[in-house]
Amino acid sequence: MYDSSDPRSTLATAAKSTAASELAGAEYGRFYQAPPQEANAQGKTWYLRGQNFLMAYSEAKAGAVFSRTRQADEYVVLLPDAKSSAELKTPDGLSKLPGYSITIVPPGDSELTISAGGPVVRFFTTQSRDLAEKCANANSYAKPHPNVAPLQPWPDPPEGFRVRTYNLDVPEQPGRFGRIFRCTTFMINFFDPKHGPRDITKLSPHSHDDFEQGSLVLEGDFIHDIRWPWTTNLNAWREDEHEHCGAPSLVVIPPPAIHTSRATGRGINQLVDIFCPPRMDFSERPGWVLNDQDYPMPQAVKV
Repeated sequence: MYDSSDPRSTLATAAKSTAASELAGAEYGRFYQAPPQEANAQGKTWYLRGQNFLMAYSEAKAGAVFSRTRQADEYVVLLPDAKSSAELKTPDGLSKLPGYSITIVPPGDSELTISAGGPVVRFFTTQSRDLAEKCANANSYAKPHPNVAPLQPWPDPPEGFRVRTYNLDVPEQPGRFGRIFRCTTFMINFFDPKHGPRDITKLSPHSHDDFEQGSLVLEGDFIHDIRWPWTTNLNAWREDEHEHCGAPSLVVIPPPAIHTSRATGRGINQLVDIFCPPRMDFSERPGWVLNDQDYPMPQAVKV
C-alpha cells in the first residue's frame, strides 16, 4: 500500500500478496551498541546476514586491507563518506575508489586497501561461507528461513566481469525511486538523504512474496514497523514490531511481512535498501536502475 505520490504505487506488485503457512522473524543488527565480530588493526567490523546475502560493516582505519581469494561471485563495496577513499587491486590492475561511491567487484581475487579511513560497507552473497559463519545471527539460519526463493544470479555483464565504480552524487528525479544500482547478485538502492522525520500520513506499508529486504541505516534514526499476516495456525502468529534503529544498523525483513520504515531523526536520515538477487519489478521501470546498460535483465522477461 503506497501513497499516490510514491513512485512504487505504479508497480504491478503493489497490490499482490501471497499466503504463507510458516513465518520467520526479522533480524536486527544495531552496530552502535553491539560488539563487533572483528576488532583489530584494520578497525572494527560487524557482520549480519539474511538468507541469500550478508553485510560487513566496517569502521575502517587508514591502511586497512580487506582481501578476498577465489571469490565465487560479484560483491559490492559502498563508501558512503565523501571524505573516504580506497584502492582496489584485482588481476586486471589497480582501481581508485573515491568516497561517496559504490563499486561492483568481479569474482576471483581482490584486495581492498583503505586510503582514508571511515565507514566501509561490503555486500556478499552467502556463497561466501567463511563470512557467513562470522555473522552475529549465523545460528538463525542454521535452518533456511521459509518463503525466500533460492538465489538465482542474473546474467553476466555483456562486456565481462570487471571493476565498475559509480558516483552516488546523482540528482533527484521526479518519478524515480532513489538511486538504484544492480549487478549479477545485488540490487542496492541508496536513497536520497532526507532531513527531519517522515510524514506519517504518507507511509508505505507493503510486503514481498518471496524475497528479503535489508535496510541499512547510515545516518539518523528510523522506526521499522513490521506486521506478519495471520495464518491458519495460531501458533505461527507473531506480534507486530515497531523497532527503533539508529546509525549504523541493519534490519533484514522477511517475506511476506508487511513493513514500512519511517525516519524519526531531526537531522539527516539516510537509508540504503539491499536485495539479493536484483528485483524484477524495479528493473522493469524505465530509468530506475542507473547502471542498467552494464547489467542486463534475464532475457526471458526483458522489456
